[in-house]
Amino acid sequence: MLVFAASDKGGTGRSVTSANLAYHRALAGDDVCYLDFDFGSPTAAAVFDVPDARRAAEDRGLHSYLTGEVGEPARIDVWAETEHPVLRNRPPGSGSLVLMPGDVSGGEFAITDDTLRRCVDLLLRLNSEFDIIVIDLSAGRSYAVDMALKATAQRELRGVLARWLVFHRWTRQHVAAAASLVHGKRGIVAGGVARGHDEDALRNVIRFVRAAVPDPESALWSQVSATQSAWMRACDRDLKQMSSTLGIGYTQVLGSVPLEPVLQWREQLITDEDVLDSQIANRETWEALSELANRLTDDKYWEQP
Repeated sequence: MLVFAASDKGGTGRSVTSANLAYHRALAGDDVCYLDFDFGSPTAAAVFDVPDARRAAEDRGLHSYLTGEVGEPARIDVWAETEHPVLRNRPPGSGSLVLMPGDVSGGEFAITDDTLRRCVDLLLRLNSEFDIIVIDLSAGRSYAVDMALKATAQRELRGVLARWLVFHRWTRQHVAAAASLVHGKRGIVAGGVARGHDEDALRNVIRFVRAAVPDPESALWSQVSATQSAWMRACDRDLKQMSSTLGIGYTQVLGSVPLEPVLQWREQLITDEDVLDSQIANRETWEALSELANRLTDDKYWEQP
């Protein structure tokens, strides 16, 4: 399965959340590969805490591969090469967790026929090797998004299951931007149709992920004044109504990740040790990430209402 992670804006939690989803799927026994297609600002190596990936990606990253400068992109075995002390102890029964990093000094680039062919070939090979391939795309209507739409419209990839996750924060600006990215005149749906996708089929494989969602009922906000609490609840109601009006309401949402200090202050994988031992992360965040990971392959969350 190909899982494309997109967002209209930066700072949505797209990369750190999709990396955590990949981690949870690997914990569950799936073989997972994470591709950093954020060509303008690749950050996955920092989230997985694999500093050697930075050196490997200087001239062997995905940018170099797709533009034909190298024959094969760098592969990083996260379990073996991470400096995260918990991740170095690979849990029994876990699947492989591989990172293909982006070039540190790369950038956005136009898509040629050769670039597209390399992308299709790579995705086909990885699909035969891994259960889940997460492709972290550059924010906005980027060349990376365009390449993903073109690649998945090719005959060779039409039989490969692909799903899209569109990430946004729980604010008016981010909700509007996410809706525009998907449903806008030059959005993912329109762009996909122009490249050969069936409109209904493409809509059926797009779901939204709300990140950094504050829960007015949580202990984190228990000390606010009654006036502030009422205002927060009103904002939450307004955002739900706005989402529904823009076509990204509850039935189109795969899940939400609560506002989490660990993810805000240090973008990283959240382990059970962070929740149970050091207790720096909230259990609700761990559970939300685990649930999101499970829903990736649960067909009932991908049925149209």
